[in-house]
Amino acid sequence: MTLSLALCFDAPMQSWGTRSAHIKRDTAREPTKSGVVGLLASALGVSRDDDEKVAALAELKLGVRVDREGLVEVDYQTAQNVPNTAGGGHRTVVSHRYYLSDALFLVVLGASTLRQEALLRRVEIALRVPEWPLYFGRKAFVPARPLLRDASSDALSGWGLSDRPVCEVLHAHPWLETGPSREAVARRFRGSREPIPPPPLRAVQDCATTDQRAEIRPDHPLSFRRGNRRFASRSFKTIDIEFTEELLMAGGARVPEQIDC
Repeated sequence: MTLSLALCFDAPMQSWGTRSAHIKRDTAREPTKSGVVGLLASALGVSRDDDEKVAALAELKLGVRVDREGLVEVDYQTAQNVPNTAGGGHRTVVSHRYYLSDALFLVVLGASTLRQEALLRRVEIALRVPEWPLYFGRKAFVPARPLLRDASSDALSGWGLSDRPVCEVLHAHPWLETGPSREAVARRFRGSREPIPPPPLRAVQDCATTDQRAEIRPDHPLSFRRGNRRFASRSFKTIDIEFTEELLMAGGARVPEQIDC
């Protein structure tokens, strides 16, 4: 049994922190498991104190394809009259807040049990009519287009639910880029006997800790409770998605016989 949900994460600014502290808020180069789970919880109206429901969302498999690498930018913010731990010595505190500018991602969630499939179907409905506002890491970083494709619109977005595993969707889903950048890539293939494809797309996906390419990131949420947020480590690996002309088509690409999963 396999069910996956493909989403489009597009916004002028996104922030996906992994080791954020008060005076330094970092960002990963792609959405983190904790950030994605937080967004899903907002859509479903899950309270940050509901550890059981947060844990269920965190058990979904995650894969992310980077359809446009973002630029890492930083804001310098100040807070005045901040007291020290003794309650005196008011001072000005400068914080560094990093974010991604102009990034675009295909985010794919996967279910491997009947219970997870039912949860994924509820998530798909909730993302279309979210209980609470959706944002990409910070409340000001709202989506630039729908996360899911709408049958009444031609807008390019995530194709939603499918009976494919996460890895296949990462290889087959249409490229989410739009506008002049998409046309520039299309010209590489058009009317050429020997087209020059763009470089492969970078993707990351959950993997076993025994995988030789496994990297560790502390972004598997255990609790979002205020003052007691807890995270476990998650194993993931980086793979390359070969860019083919089929990725420019509405139906997406055929999955190669040999894929890197």
